[in-house]
Amino acid sequence: MREDIQKLQERIFQFAVDIVLLTDGMGQTIAGRHMAYQMMRSGTSVAANYEEACVAESRADFVHKLGIALKESRETRFWLRLTIAT
Repeated sequence: MREDIQKLQERIFQFAVDIVLLTDGMGQTIAGRHMAYQMMRSGTSVAANYEEACVAESRADFVHKLGIALKESRETRFWLRLTIAT
């Protein structure tokens, strides 16, 4: 079980790294900068909120922080889809 948690932590961290690398290379247009900023914010927030959940003070706190990570991942998915479409 602990190994699965560590694998998930590493995958989420790698996702944040990939988002940083992707957004760093996005265009310098107004739209490109806006999408890069939004994607950077939400994409790196997934990992940060997951890390916070891992040291939650209660079960409710854990569920709340994982919920935030899920919302941020869905927002990141939107920005990725928009980037691909445009």
